[in-house]
Amino acid sequence: MDTRIGSLDAAKPACNDVVSCNHTTSAAIQPCVPATVINGAGGDSTLGGHLARRLVEIGVTDVFSVPGDFNLTLLDHLIAEPALNLVGCCNELNAGYAADGYARARGVGACVVTFTVGGLSVLNAIAGAYSENLPLICIVGGPNSNDYGTSRILHHTIGLPDFSQELRCFQTITCFQAVVNNLEDAHELIDTAISTALKESKPVYISISCNLPGIPHPTFSRDPVPFSLSPRLSNKMGLEAAVEAAAEFLNKAVKPVLVGGPKLRVATASDAFVELADACGYALAVMPSAKGQVPEHHPHFIGTYWGAVSTAFCAEIVESADAYLFAGPIFNDYSSVGYSLLLKKEKAIIVQPDRVVIANGPAFGCVLMKDFLKALAKRLKHNNTAYENYHRIFVPEGHPLKATPREPLRVNVLFQHIQKMLSGETAVIAETGDSWFNCQKLKLPKGCGYEFQMQYGSIGWSVGATLGYAQAVPEKRVIACIGDGSFQVTAQDVSTMLRCGQKTIIFLVNNGGYTIEVEIHDGPYNVIKNWNYTGLIDAIHNGEGKCWTAKVSFLTLSSSFIAVSNMEEC
Repeated sequence: MDTRIGSLDAAKPACNDVVSCNHTTSAAIQPCVPATVINGAGGDSTLGGHLARRLVEIGVTDVFSVPGDFNLTLLDHLIAEPALNLVGCCNELNAGYAADGYARARGVGACVVTFTVGGLSVLNAIAGAYSENLPLICIVGGPNSNDYGTSRILHHTIGLPDFSQELRCFQTITCFQAVVNNLEDAHELIDTAISTALKESKPVYISISCNLPGIPHPTFSRDPVPFSLSPRLSNKMGLEAAVEAAAEFLNKAVKPVLVGGPKLRVATASDAFVELADACGYALAVMPSAKGQVPEHHPHFIGTYWGAVSTAFCAEIVESADAYLFAGPIFNDYSSVGYSLLLKKEKAIIVQPDRVVIANGPAFGCVLMKDFLKALAKRLKHNNTAYENYHRIFVPEGHPLKATPREPLRVNVLFQHIQKMLSGETAVIAETGDSWFNCQKLKLPKGCGYEFQMQYGSIGWSVGATLGYAQAVPEKRVIACIGDGSFQVTAQDVSTMLRCGQKTIIFLVNNGGYTIEVEIHDGPYNVIKNWNYTGLIDAIHNGEGKCWTAKVSFLTLSSSFIAVSNMEEC
């Protein structure tokens, strides 16, 4: 984590009246669009223009925002960039969640909020992105550069002449913080922040003084010269030694298995992991937080390893193996079912994004996961014993009993219907809570996306994340499974989905409260006020755009609804 604050004295604007908010109410990154587009009508030599071009250059074509008087001029310059689309959200929390969902689909996301009241509102979403290793550019319109170093008290603050409260809050949940309050080092600070987010796969914070976005400066060339990211390389000797030790360990095992973890994403090693599975023939499982990172149509895929709540017969195969390779695992209390996994360290090879540990030792640092898995694939003997054992004990799941006419819908029947909707042209967003468990049972066809926030587990995340994910991949239809308690936290931005013409489907299971917490520890605080959810969505729709809702009676639950925006066919 690093903080860079611009010089307080260098290159202040000559005129104090320029949008003075406080006085009013690997290889070089290649542009995702041609330079001629980036340099179009919106291209200019201002700070705002430079930031807009950089965002487009790294693959961000949609920025999620909430306007405020400290960021209005900056928003003008983002809008002026023809390759950039500004998506206005109902609140800052949802803007952050949307940037999170966008980053999951595109590899990087961005949001823009205003000073302190906006910055502190988006904090929870940024913390979630940090925990999930997502590169996210959080941009805040900051105080006028002329106010730094003075004793002025600004609005939108806690009433102290200290502008660093927001910065201090972001320091523990971002990997780099840039406070841009002069033009001389603005170019360097912005580029360093963006490149750090991409290299570290973590959020960064950029505060830009509200009077600076529209001011030209020689460093903001109209030519968008791509900045370079220093390629990360494995230590060659360390890589060779790690592969040698791992190959010896695994080749002498009788029934080894492979288990994929969530850090496959940050290591960009999913393809290398599949390549290894193809080569060695081992049974292949995923941790729950890695669902969607490994193709479930792989011939040796045996399901989700989640201890006592694993996919049927998966835990038996993993825990009885005499060797297991975990690629990118996170063993937290959720993924380990309260640290109850029946695993033994002396049987495990743990591969992290830049480190390999063989059983109780040795350990090899500066070894990139992708390089290690690819090299190991060439050294392992083919061994499908564990998969054969799985195939021998596997019993196909039965189908739910068909419902009779007018019979209340059962949850297992609902998810049977959702299963039939899945294809390579869909993606599933699972909200924190019982949707975690129900959606884990879905079998993802080739190309079907899947996302949920297992590490941070913030209820309400899925509404904003659905908005962002759908905006990032408009060719896919996003299917979101959300409980009523979570939906009540962030429901407003269904209106943004409608305004953007998205074709999302939301299945809202009305549990009458916080069901997952009832299972943990019941009490009257887990009961919430029931809403007319279909009526709410109809009110938000208000005759503008395409929307359809329905309410269904459940066997043990009160109701469910389906909301389809931009629906072309049912």
